[in-house]
Amino acid sequence: MTNTMVWLAAMIVLIIIEIVTVGLTTIWFAIGALVAIIVSMLGGGIIFQMTVFLLVSLGMLIFTRPLAIRYINNTRTRTNYEGIIGKVVRITQDVDNIVGQGSAVVNGQEWTVRAAEDKSKIAAGSLAKVVDIKGVRLIVEKYEDG
Repeated sequence: MTNTMVWLAAMIVLIIIEIVTVGLTTIWFAIGALVAIIVSMLGGGIIFQMTVFLLVSLGMLIFTRPLAIRYINNTRTRTNYEGIIGKVVRITQDVDNIVGQGSAVVNGQEWTVRAAEDKSKIAAGSLAKVVDIKGVRLIVEKYEDG
């Protein structure tokens, strides 16, 4: 009966860790501990209990975790920066990397803008395509329509 209590304690600790971290990792080991409890209660030896624990835990981790993550995290929305890359914006202040100036308004927010190439200058009022974001700066290239 002592093995059962050890497995129960392990299961409780693993569940607490899962609740704190929410990483969908230790929950599979908690399920393995639950199966080990059942094996222990049925009289299985400690080697058999440990083997079942490892096989069930790793099996659950490898085969069901990707599915669980896909269905649990399916409402992820794109963040602001992911939606801005590739967008064509109007430059509101001359872009000059050497001087360290440049800005544009995107989705109602003003952004600091830098050219993708240091030698490139983009005049205010021109169009530019966002190619990257570094920190809080949009990295743009002059946009040629057509």
